[in-house]
Amino acid sequence: MRLFVSRWCAVAVMLCLVGLAQGHGVSVGDLVLDHPYAVPSKPGSSEGAAYLRGIRNKGSQTERLLSASSPIAERVQLQSVAQDGPSMRRHEVASIELPADKTTELRHGGPNHLVLMNLKRPLKEGDRFDLTLNFERAGSQTVKVWVQTPRDSAPAVHNH
Repeated sequence: MRLFVSRWCAVAVMLCLVGLAQGHGVSVGDLVLDHPYAVPSKPGSSEGAAYLRGIRNKGSQTERLLSASSPIAERVQLQSVAQDGPSMRRHEVASIELPADKTTELRHGGPNHLVLMNLKRPLKEGDRFDLTLNFERAGSQTVKVWVQTPRDSAPAVHNH
């Protein structure tokens, strides 16, 4: 019986750790911040990018991401993609709207992301760093960002 209980406990702990490793998210107010991550920076580049799988607004009012900061960069810029003539271009925005009862993605290759300007050190696979997100209603929340190569792409680097 003791062996059965020990094995069951070990399996339960392993399942909890796997869940934490795969879904490192946090809630603040009506928002669920899911899976903050960054991709390795391009060698020699002073910029990087940070993302979230999504920000779920469970509330009944639109929320806005107003700004972000990180000790790893001099400044963090909110960026969005917009049509500029025949091509799509990224540009700085004052905020990113988070509609009520929806999930807004901030994924690599998507329309919104966070640019880490003047990195203090390159972003390397496996690194972790803090990122503070400042919201209009929910206030500020610091999340731990993991640097990783996305599963759905070849070794990714952030290019501007």
